[in-house]
Amino acid sequence: MLLAGDVGGTKTKLGLFDRAKARPRQVVVRTFVTVEYPDLPSMISGFLADSPRSGTIEAACFGVAGPIVGDRAELTNIRWAVDARRVADAFEIPHAGLLNDLQAMAYAVPVLDPIELEVLQEGEADAGGNVAVLAAGTGLGEALLHFVEGRLVPSPSEGGHADFAPRNEREIDLLRDLVRRFGRAEVEAVLSGRGLVNVFRVTHTRPCPIVLDENGADAPAAISAAALEKRCQGCVDALNMFVEVYGAEAGNHALRSLATGGVFIGGGIAPKILPALGNGRFMRAFRDKAPFEALMARIPVNVILNEAVGLLGAAVRAATL
Repeated sequence: MLLAGDVGGTKTKLGLFDRAKARPRQVVVRTFVTVEYPDLPSMISGFLADSPRSGTIEAACFGVAGPIVGDRAELTNIRWAVDARRVADAFEIPHAGLLNDLQAMAYAVPVLDPIELEVLQEGEADAGGNVAVLAAGTGLGEALLHFVEGRLVPSPSEGGHADFAPRNEREIDLLRDLVRRFGRAEVEAVLSGRGLVNVFRVTHTRPCPIVLDENGADAPAAISAAALEKRCQGCVDALNMFVEVYGAEAGNHALRSLATGGVFIGGGIAPKILPALGNGRFMRAFRDKAPFEALMARIPVNVILNEAVGLLGAAVRAATL
């Protein structure tokens, strides 16, 4: 059997999978609140105690929301560390590894079924082209799949912490506000749950009648709901700006990687705001890359609907260890 994990700043998914030819078969999956556990081994211990399995665990792999050094990773948004060797020793697993969480998502992309995708732009995929992946959620992650010698090779990135690039006067106002408050404006400060709140602060010149606590944990969801239901113009403006920046950054990522094989949008936010992503703003910002508009119009763009895509990717990688 294979043990896989998708370790995030907010929640962690753990799963057991059986090996299969192309795509590991899911046996059991559970979701945990990350900060309710002191470390990953204690979480795994509780998971395995309640999970039936038909054999020993041959390999394990974990996607982690943070940079990896050797067999260890520090999560970016919370004070939590993951050590692959510690997990392997604690549970007598012969092979264990770590991936950047977006690299794990990238491992899943080639085995996704069409029903697990929402098409934003059909395009014309280049069978020998690179693929780009980005995902806004607790933070912003980016990854690549380089086409090398006939196969796609997932590669990690910390592109979510690159500089935010405003494209118009209103986004310049947002940049100024971010620099004033944080000293630096990284793209994750716009494209994430807290990023939507940062945009919300700029689009409201008076207190919002709907979102009463912008510092609350549910503020991003409340802003999105108020915008989608058109109950607050400031929230509508905030979500529109968020979507346009998301499209522009997806286009930037596609250009940097020459992702003629396609762009895949993951993360927890995109499936919840599909109407806003599909109304044209996202794709207009994506394609607005003169003199490469024609190239951008040919790149397929899809939203990943599978909520456990990072877990699946970790299982795909575990099968190769």
